[in-house]
Amino acid sequence: MIPPRVERRALQVTILVAAMVPVSAGLWGALGRMSTLSASSSHARYLSGLLLGIGLAFWACVPAIERRGAVVRTLAAIVALGGAARLLGLDATGLSASVAIPLAMELGVTPLIALWRERVERRLRDQAQAVGNPLSRR
Repeated sequence: MIPPRVERRALQVTILVAAMVPVSAGLWGALGRMSTLSASSSHARYLSGLLLGIGLAFWACVPAIERRGAVVRTLAAIVALGGAARLLGLDATGLSASVAIPLAMELGVTPLIALWRERVERRLRDQAQAVGNPLSRR
């Protein structure tokens, strides 16, 4: 079995890499660089800014990931809710790669990362308690 500290580091790297998607897409859209006409609209830029913020918030959780459960769960719920809305619009958009890939991130990868974070927290807490040094809850 992988030691809890090694699993924590793997989770941190995974979040850093996965959050590059909303950070880069959000920044790209906020700068008006999307190829669609609507991407230059004020609303599209606003939504891109939200996407950027979500990615930056995930990155901010990385240093103390085992203590950021509430934030990661909230971010994952926001992302999954957006994915559910995208899923409801499939009849209008169809299932192209530009829809399927974000859906996989929103309804698959992000919730799995949040669940993995819970596992890492539990394993680190159990390990600390086993040596008589319980982790503080923040």
